[in-house]
Amino acid sequence: MNSYFSKQKKCCRRFYPAFPPVSPPGVRVLAYVTNSGDGPTTDTISVIDTTTNTEIPPRIPVGDNPLGIAITPDGLRAYVTNSDENTVSVISTVHKIEISPRIPVGDGPRGIAISPDGSRAYVTNRFNNTVSIINTFTNTEIFPRISVGNGPVSITLTPDGLHAYIANAPGGTISVVSTTSNTELLQIPVGNLPIATVITPNGLRAYVTNGTDGTVSVINTASNTEIFPRISVGNQPRGIAISPDGSCVYVTNELDNTVSVINTFTNTEILQIPVGNQPIRVAVTPDGSRAYVTNINDNTVSVIDTFTNTEILPRIPVGDFPFAIAIAPIPM
Repeated sequence: MNSYFSKQKKCCRRFYPAFPPVSPPGVRVLAYVTNSGDGPTTDTISVIDTTTNTEIPPRIPVGDNPLGIAITPDGLRAYVTNSDENTVSVISTVHKIEISPRIPVGDGPRGIAISPDGSRAYVTNRFNNTVSIINTFTNTEIFPRISVGNGPVSITLTPDGLHAYIANAPGGTISVVSTTSNTELLQIPVGNLPIATVITPNGLRAYVTNGTDGTVSVINTASNTEIFPRISVGNQPRGIAISPDGSCVYVTNELDNTVSVINTFTNTEILQIPVGNQPIRVAVTPDGSRAYVTNINDNTVSVIDTFTNTEILPRIPVGDFPFAIAIAPIPM
């Protein structure tokens, strides 16, 4: 590796020593993984202790084909989209049980995000091009739904919670929604088949994986325009996550079995890290020391040391077809 890329690599890793994730007193940092193929009508959630990198039994039953998960800011509840039954499951993270009843939403719920104050959950309904809003105090949907672009599959909120950025996969756009008026403001053209988005901690940039052209788009959130050129990554980029300091973006390349690391100062790919078979989603621990990757085709989770940018072996066995992943400090 030449000196230029060596410097860029260090830029992304310098803040995080090679230790297990640090849990604040009274909490554990846990990873929640949706196992989308565990049963014909009922699937499960695996819970991983990030200190030991082992699964904590038992798995939590949820609905059919869970493809999205988000955790409330207080760490007490996880919300899971059940794509094949058009519902959202609510999980008590302390008791590891589903809180009934499930919440009906739109057709084909996929992505989910929770507001910074924890009062709202936003769900993308892929097959009727809408976003459902859930009141997390009553666990009921607030109507009307928000109309967005064609085939919304993921959603990310700005740090202040005022706007949502939604990837419309077949539409090739990002919808920008005002969470104050609950209306779509505009659609931003990006690459081919946008799958997932992440927003920098300062709220100034959004990064978007373009699933079939091997690139990541960067959006200026002040002007809501794309910044060119796009960033070249691996084959079929899917999931995306960002380090807590905003210096690195991690992208899962499903057909290359790698994770791309992007330096956000230069908006260039630094390297690709080999992981498991068909990596689909990625999440980073709150202290930034680890990235966890769901490998959908070998039923494992890979753990990346973000200081060395290498995989920590062995991989963690989970349920069938692990898809979405969320990590948060959970009260003990």
